[in-house]
Amino acid sequence: MVEVQDILLKYGADFKAKHHLSYEQLKAMNAIQKCRTAELGGHLDICSSCGYSKPSYNSCRNRFCPKCQSLAKEKWINNQKCDLLNVQYFHVVFTVPAELNPVFYENQSICYNLLFRSVSETLQELAHDKKYLGASLGFTAVLHTWGQNLHYHPHIHCIVPAGGLDKSGVWKNSRKKFFLPVKVLSAKFRGKFLALLKEALPSVSANIIDTCYSQKWVVYCKPPFKNAGYVVEYLGRYTHRVAISNNRILSMDNGKVTFKWRDYSDGNKQKVMTLSADEFMRRFFMHVLPKGFSKIRHFGFLSSRGKHLNLKRCKLQTHTFVKFKRLSTDDLLEKILGRKPSVCPDCGCPLIHNCLHPPLLHI
Repeated sequence: MVEVQDILLKYGADFKAKHHLSYEQLKAMNAIQKCRTAELGGHLDICSSCGYSKPSYNSCRNRFCPKCQSLAKEKWINNQKCDLLNVQYFHVVFTVPAELNPVFYENQSICYNLLFRSVSETLQELAHDKKYLGASLGFTAVLHTWGQNLHYHPHIHCIVPAGGLDKSGVWKNSRKKFFLPVKVLSAKFRGKFLALLKEALPSVSANIIDTCYSQKWVVYCKPPFKNAGYVVEYLGRYTHRVAISNNRILSMDNGKVTFKWRDYSDGNKQKVMTLSADEFMRRFFMHVLPKGFSKIRHFGFLSSRGKHLNLKRCKLQTHTFVKFKRLSTDDLLEKILGRKPSVCPDCGCPLIHNCLHPPLLHI
């Protein structure tokens, strides 16, 4: 299987010579190139029973590496299950017009923060309106910057429980098949974001602002999830996803990369795209976030401030009594690998982990 690592190892040097990369982009490239190789060290798994032995090299743990997100995702999912409520959940997606893409890319930290703020204030202000709910929400928002074809496409996914706490601390359920009106969400989100953008970046062209005001912004509210247990598993697909996973890459040949993608504008059809290796890497590194930027955020009664008390109140009133067990790292690895990492895959006996010294790493 061709991986992003293979592409960077073969064509990365030429790409760096042609393009100016930020520190974070260079850091991501170097980490992915070295991930699970002898350069990062590791250990030797040995079975004293059947003679099985295999070197296991360390992961780079870079958040933009396609190989390093599985364990992080499972840990996050396991922790978030403890915050689930026994209610329906909605998946709401907020997208900005393509005319703003250049502004976003040139001012990433500012624009991404404005996007989070606009989404949060839009949802909370409408939810506080007694006409719709009359309560404060608690939700998780995840920033994505790509589409399936790797083009730059900033948008936010929100997972929102169907209800909230009113001013008296009493839980109020929203309508079962209806969260908030999409047209109202869209109009409020558009006005709020553009007002904040003009204040934060007054240099943005008035023509761009006017064009965006004249458009209908895309806010998509998907049907409610079947049950709370499915919510976090579903959200895990979004929280730790990178621009492209290795299993979507089909081939790398003659300076070109071919990968699968899904065209949502054409009936959700799966298609195949071939790009030059240079263009593939250019698109991939567009989605490396600024240093320290948090792409997963919790709001309302799920925010860190007051979460302990508010979540306990929500669980009591929604009859949420199921307690999820926090799994160990070994348990999570077993879930990913389909076997215990500490036992021999051939005979099932315990493995001995021997450190690989630097001279042995390059054998």
